[in-house]
Amino acid sequence: MKKNFKVVFIFLIIFFSYSLGFSLGKSKEKDIYKELDIFAEALSIIDKKYVEEKPAKELIYGAISGLISTLDPYSEFLTPQAYQDLLVDTEGEFGGIGIEITIKNGLLTVISPIEDTPAWRVGIKPNDVIVKIDGILTKGITLNEAVKKLRGTPKTKVSVTVLKYEDKKIQDMTLERDIIKIKNIKRSLILEDKIGYIRLVEFREKTATDLIEALEQLKKEDFKALIIDVRNNPGGLLDSAIETASIFLEEGKPIVSLKSKDQNQIIYKSLKTKEKYLNIPIVILINKGSASASEIFASALRYNNKAILIGENTFGKASVQTVIPLLDDSAIRITTAKYYTADGLSIQDKGLTPDILISEENIDKKEDIFDEIEKKLEFDYKKDVYILRALDLLKGLLILR
Repeated sequence: MKKNFKVVFIFLIIFFSYSLGFSLGKSKEKDIYKELDIFAEALSIIDKKYVEEKPAKELIYGAISGLISTLDPYSEFLTPQAYQDLLVDTEGEFGGIGIEITIKNGLLTVISPIEDTPAWRVGIKPNDVIVKIDGILTKGITLNEAVKKLRGTPKTKVSVTVLKYEDKKIQDMTLERDIIKIKNIKRSLILEDKIGYIRLVEFREKTATDLIEALEQLKKEDFKALIIDVRNNPGGLLDSAIETASIFLEEGKPIVSLKSKDQNQIIYKSLKTKEKYLNIPIVILINKGSASASEIFASALRYNNKAILIGENTFGKASVQTVIPLLDDSAIRITTAKYYTADGLSIQDKGLTPDILISEENIDKKEDIFDEIEKKLEFDYKKDVYILRALDLLKGLLILR
């Protein structure tokens, strides 16, 4: 193992040098390398005393994983396979149960279920905590490990034990994995009184393009107002959120600002788009499953007086992660910036507060109990309190116009 030890130590020196880019001040850099002496001492003890031989790569990966786990819940090390799985995810189709998850306060927490997926059909909700996967406790699990356990071949089964957010009860569930096809827009139609409705599922590369196409169809039906539904929208790409918000904003309006470690504040403004919809009353529906890019989108339209927000406080994820490939096709995903709303506020762990609050906990669910059991029923907006409230508001605004 002597050779393995030398390889590990040399790699750590290279890794720190590459990661730091020698951009630290001499004092800070000296402190880092001083601490590496402790690391080397620990590795030396492992080399001499540990009862089993360990491959160098296993030690390297373990060291990097431990290093990154000290940063925040959103940063993680990706093995080559995990990195490939991430690339598959961005293509919009994979086998799994259909949830966006994160590590929150040390717990494997659901950001949002994806509509029409196994997780959505069994009733998994935002902020539910997954305490077991296939009977094994998730205490100390990494995000990458959890994703690996939950994903798999379609038609295979996975069992999860969930601590429900609403009633704090433990519930065991068995789900059959399926091909998860992520659509940018789930639904687009006229509801009534020429009020359009669009359900945005995620913010991906083609979301803005798909939205313009949906709006063009509604325009043919002479829509006068619009409900944009980003409930349970876990976010996606920052660029997509900016492009999508730009459709409803004059060019040059502030959308979001980013602050990174080595740069001054960067303010992102609305862009020129193929079509602009500037004079339409808009209501955006949000809930605790609305996160990241959907929070950017909603806050930008509200700040620029283009939309009213109805629903619950959002999830509160206000950081940006960057995936950086390493030499062996593994990668690190680390938080490289924090974002602030157009009015300069951070919503990290706090979320956006709606203009009109509707708490799901206070909604009488007797009418839609069968909808909860059978998720395949057709869309019936008249049973959705959020949509009904938005319709009433928009009808009033249209009368005033």
